[in-house]
Amino acid sequence: MRKQNFIVIGITLFLALFVINSNAFAISQETGQLLKLLENKNIITDKEAADMKQEMEFFSQIGDKEAYEGLLGNWADKIHPGACLEVEASYEDYNFHDSLIRDTDTSDFVLATVEIGFDVDITKHVKASLFFLYEEDDTEPMDVDEGIITIDGADVVPLYVDLGKMYIPFGMFESHFIRDPLTLELGETNESAAVGGFRNDWLELSVGAFNGDIDETGEGSNHIDNYLTSACFTLPETTVPDLNLTAGISWVSNIADSDGLQETIEEAAHEAHEEATIKNHSDGFNIFLITSFMDKYFFNAEYLGAMDDIEIDTFDEGESYKPQAWTIEFAYGVTDSLNLAVCYEGSNDCGDFLPEKQFGGVVGYDLFKHTYVALEYLYGKFENKDTRHLMTTQLAIEF
Repeated sequence: MRKQNFIVIGITLFLALFVINSNAFAISQETGQLLKLLENKNIITDKEAADMKQEMEFFSQIGDKEAYEGLLGNWADKIHPGACLEVEASYEDYNFHDSLIRDTDTSDFVLATVEIGFDVDITKHVKASLFFLYEEDDTEPMDVDEGIITIDGADVVPLYVDLGKMYIPFGMFESHFIRDPLTLELGETNESAAVGGFRNDWLELSVGAFNGDIDETGEGSNHIDNYLTSACFTLPETTVPDLNLTAGISWVSNIADSDGLQETIEEAAHEAHEEATIKNHSDGFNIFLITSFMDKYFFNAEYLGAMDDIEIDTFDEGESYKPQAWTIEFAYGVTDSLNLAVCYEGSNDCGDFLPEKQFGGVVGYDLFKHTYVALEYLYGKFENKDTRHLMTTQLAIEF
C-alpha cells in the first residue's frame, strides 16, 4: 500500500507540472481537485495533501521566477519598444496658372505611417536601435528605417559613435503640423553613415561621413565622399524657469544627396535616359531655433538650403539651381489636450517641387491617452504661380 501511495503521489506531482498556474504562482484548480480525490480515497492523509500542495506552490514559484529571470529578467529593463500608427484623410485642390491646363482636385484615405521598433541597452557602453517604417504608396513593403549601433563613454567620457542606417544630423525639422515642413522635404537625409562626437547636457558636437547616391560625373559611385558636421545647444530645464530652448547649426558636403533632391535628380535623369550625376557637390547649410515657455507657448524657425549651385548633367549648358527652404511656426497650448498652431514658410529655386510661399493652421486634440486627432489646412503658391489648397485630418496613436 505504501508503494502504491508513492506511485500515485509521483504521478500526481508529474501531472501537476502541466497544470500549475505559472502566472499566479499557485497550483491550478485541477491539481487541487486531484489532491482532494486522493485524500478522499485514503491514498494520502490530510497532512500529506497539505504538505504536497505547499511544496508544489513553492517549487512552482521558484521555477517560474528562475525561468523569468533567465529568459526575460536580464532584458526586460533593457528593451524599450515603441510604435506609431497614423491614418490620414486628405483633400487637395490644385489650380494651374496656365489656362490651357485643367485644374484638378483629389481626395484620399491612407495608412500614412506605421513605425515599429525598439532601443536596446546592450551593455553600459553599447546600445542598439532598430526601427521599421511603412508609408502607404511610398515604402511597400516595410523598410528598415533606422538600424544603429551606438558606442558611448557613458559616465567615463562624453563621447559617442553611431554606426548604421540613420537620419544624419542635418536639420531638426520640428513641427506641430501633420504635413512635413518644407525644410524637411528639402533636406532630410537617410543614409548608412558613421557619426561621432561630443555630448553633454548643454552641447552636442557631431562629425560624420557617408557614401551618398548622387555622385559627381566621372568620379564613380563607390566612395565615402560625403561629410557633415553639426552643433546643437540645449538650455537645461532648470537654468531658466519655464523656458526650454534648443538651437543648432549644421553643414553637409552634398545637399543633393537629401532624400527629396535625390529623387528629383533621379527622375530627371530617368526621363533623359542619362546617369543621375551632378557636375560638382553642393554644400548644404542649416540653422534652427526651437523655444517654448511654460509648456504652453511654442515657437520654432528653421532655414535650410544649398550654398552652391547644383548643376545636373541633364540640364542645358549653364543651367543650374540653388534650392532653399525656410519655416516659421507659432503654437499655443489652449489646454493640456488642445493645441493650436500656425505656420508661414517658403522656398526658393525649387520649381514645382515645393511651394514658393505656404501658410496654414492646425488644431490638435489628445482624444485619449496616446491617441491624437488633428485637422490642418495649408495654402501654397508655387514659382510658376500655380496654387494649392490642402486639407488633412489625422488620427494617430503612439505607444
